[in-house]
Amino acid sequence: MSHVTSLEPYEKIAKILRTDKDVVKSVEDFMSFFVGHNSTIERIYEENERVISQKMGLLEISQKSAKNIYDALIKKIETDDKRLNSFIHQENIGNMEGFYNLITLSNNLANVGSGFFLKEEVAKKLIRHDPPSRIMNFLGYINVDEMLKKENVLELFSALRFIEGNEWLNNVFFKQYADLKPDDFEERPIRAILLDKKWSQPAEEFIKKKFHNVSHLKELGIIFIIPTFMGISGETMRTLTLVLHYFHEIKFYSMLFKKYAGGAKDEFSKKIVSSLRGDVLDKRFPEDDLGKKWLIVQRYLAKDDEFDWRLFYPHVNPEAIHWSKAEDDIARLGEKYGELGFSFWENLNHIGDFFPDEAGVDILVSFNLIDVAMSLVQKKQLIKYLYHHQEAMWNKIFSEFMGHERMEQMIIDNFDKGYINLENPNFKIPNSK
Repeated sequence: MSHVTSLEPYEKIAKILRTDKDVVKSVEDFMSFFVGHNSTIERIYEENERVISQKMGLLEISQKSAKNIYDALIKKIETDDKRLNSFIHQENIGNMEGFYNLITLSNNLANVGSGFFLKEEVAKKLIRHDPPSRIMNFLGYINVDEMLKKENVLELFSALRFIEGNEWLNNVFFKQYADLKPDDFEERPIRAILLDKKWSQPAEEFIKKKFHNVSHLKELGIIFIIPTFMGISGETMRTLTLVLHYFHEIKFYSMLFKKYAGGAKDEFSKKIVSSLRGDVLDKRFPEDDLGKKWLIVQRYLAKDDEFDWRLFYPHVNPEAIHWSKAEDDIARLGEKYGELGFSFWENLNHIGDFFPDEAGVDILVSFNLIDVAMSLVQKKQLIKYLYHHQEAMWNKIFSEFMGHERMEQMIIDNFDKGYINLENPNFKIPNSK
């Protein structure tokens, strides 16, 4: 399948991950000894080749070049985007009804239930303590109490992200989070909300920078959609996958918040702030620990620095878990409504391989739904996404040895520490995956 056929499976996986082959070999050697599963890396790569061959057959790709495969995947997501628009009874999601239909669909698909979030009265207290001046000026308020009385606090908190500057947010407003207590949180449903149209204009720069109109507030348990349509091919599918992803991400962080609430009270706010900030351990372990210690990388480091050393060290990424669940949701929709053809994307989050370009140079092509959807949306900018697939591959390796559900629980159990230590004497070796 791959243009490079003379490599061992662990060398091929290492090439996909952009890491040293000895890293993958050391991981396999230790994990095989530790868990008792042999030839796991080989099985992962054989699955990779088998699935790619199957999908290329479905896409009717005869010439296996990087361009042909990439173009076929882009065409597939374009077709699926049009089918999704039709499914939610909108030519596009550029009007309020279309947005509401998408929210209803995503809520039903994700089905994540309730979580543990900041009380709305506490959110009001935070705004009252440090009033957001830019928001107040935009809305025409002089008195913060009047604003809180007339405006939806969830919309105000959402607007903090795209109206108030990061310097004020980080150095003033978010400083209050250091005083949060477990009693400031409560159980309530995870929600997706559509912001009022009045927020569209001040959110323009935010949308331009993010290249999408969706974001979320983990601490409040909400996903907010800015009612703006960019008019780009693939936008509806990308928006749906983002909302689904955020549902699962918020559920994950809610489990963390609940866990922290049951721990040491003086550690609660510090752990909450660290998780919201996206802290990732920046500590190198001895080479002998390869495979024994796995970093927990809670965000996509490649977005900031594609050469960050932590990307090449064994790690698990909860973000990739959330995306995997979103892809499963999309595939499940395809199973229920076969005419949509969405089941094509099932279990492709870690699938991808190298194929030759016109000059014969091997190019990595990701079959990951999110990578393909993001690449389509930014096609004019010639941006191709790969990092969702690569992070999913690290998760695949860990979960093939330890089990998928066990992996997620181990991430939650060790999240505040920043890494999973498989040599922990309290850790029980699984009997099976």
